[in-house]
Amino acid sequence: MGAADLTAIAIDAGTTVVKVVGYGPDGAELMVARRPTRVTRPRPGWAEQDMADVWDAVASAVREVVAALPAPPAFAAVTGQGDGAWLIDGDGRPTGPAVLWNDGRAAGIVGDWERDGTVEEAFRICGSRISTGMPNAVLTWLRAHDPDRVARSRHLLTCGGWLFYRLTRQAAVDESEAAAPFLDIAARTWSDRLFELYGVEWARDLLPPLRDDDHRVTALDDAAAAETGLPEGIPVVLAPYDICATAIGSGAVAAGRACTILGTTLSTEIVTDAPPAPGEPVGITVPLGVPGHYLRAFPTMSGGDMLDWGAKLLGLASAAELMELAEQGAADTAGVRFMPYLSPAGERAPFFDPAARGSLTGLSLDSAREDVARAVVEGVTLAIRDCLAASPAEPDLLTLSGGGTRSGFWMRLISDVTGVPVAIPADTEIGARGAWLTGAVATGREPDFATAAAHQVRIAASYEPDPARAADGRYAEFLRLRELHRPVWELGGGRTADGNGPAHSAGAGA
Repeated sequence: MGAADLTAIAIDAGTTVVKVVGYGPDGAELMVARRPTRVTRPRPGWAEQDMADVWDAVASAVREVVAALPAPPAFAAVTGQGDGAWLIDGDGRPTGPAVLWNDGRAAGIVGDWERDGTVEEAFRICGSRISTGMPNAVLTWLRAHDPDRVARSRHLLTCGGWLFYRLTRQAAVDESEAAAPFLDIAARTWSDRLFELYGVEWARDLLPPLRDDDHRVTALDDAAAAETGLPEGIPVVLAPYDICATAIGSGAVAAGRACTILGTTLSTEIVTDAPPAPGEPVGITVPLGVPGHYLRAFPTMSGGDMLDWGAKLLGLASAAELMELAEQGAADTAGVRFMPYLSPAGERAPFFDPAARGSLTGLSLDSAREDVARAVVEGVTLAIRDCLAASPAEPDLLTLSGGGTRSGFWMRLISDVTGVPVAIPADTEIGARGAWLTGAVATGREPDFATAAAHQVRIAASYEPDPARAADGRYAEFLRLRELHRPVWELGGGRTADGNGPAHSAGAGA
């Protein structure tokens, strides 16, 4: 099979931006098209998207890329944000807006599962810590509060599954997305006990067929070809969801490799060759998409949006300006400290607490804007170290991806704070690269992932930690401050702007 057969496109539908990348015969990025997607928050703690709008953004971006390629793409691969509930009826129409991974409406339900032992027992089976935006929690909430929508729904999809359905008219779920919360992670099959634990035995009929590593490919539907400009009948590859695709795209395809996605979530991930041993319910474990390997991931509830918040707080135009200002701040941030827990849904990794909230402390009249900026950036960076500390490995390299990699200051800070060398891949869209590599292997254009990564993953920059700037003491202080804040979180009950919050149970038994 010739190199020309590698010409292809990859779709990566993130939470706020859809990216479509066209790749040339040598695997180089030839064209990138981006479309913003809108997250709506009709009530405090909710996070939704219009499913038709997401598809329209994808179709538009695909048309742009296909028109710019020198040859028709040989295949299309798709990945997207994980978790949530993207429900369709028997005709493939959305039965309402998608409920996203960072939605907090089911916090009371998850709190009930925490108290009755469901969370701990489920972790022993699926290897993942339940959070409010997972489909088991969302479905339980919907059945209690919107039963008509549940009754009208035929398939529970994810974002990637929704786009795969629009491209192929085949309902499917990849193992990586089914794992949390419904798979027995060791057996990689649906777990009857998990459905029983969550009280959602009725939801079994909503689950589409499970796709494993050997069953990723389906032909493009004719109607989708007309909408997107893709050649009729080409293979469409259902890649693992975005955190897995990004790990693959960064070259993390062997046990012990680590990466962090600097996106809407900060997802710090370690590749393993076995599910985790039973322990504290923290993080998630999913099949990586590379045969015989798993991903232990610690996706935080907030990430890049905390930097956007910091920029807005300080009257800056962007997170890039925040980084520039932070670089001017004192190395000790003049005593200012930031707790990086701004999501209305609290935090899910590397610990779970729906009531967790962010804070700025240590402020005085001597505190300057640049010190506050540096404290915000440092707090977010300490969250990355916190996730690495919760992982089972001690990596010798941390690959970083996402828009934050454009700041050399932040890359050096991450290396210093974690104590791990940092590498930045050359591609602009690492998740799309991972989807493309998955497609190349699934369609036989590359023999295996190790070979594909060695050929196709290129490093643009690297940073070594400076022992003089080691952050062991600052990290210990960070952990102590967090424990001191817990009574404040409990006092506030995780309340949102309308006075409601996760302290109020939504009725898990409904």
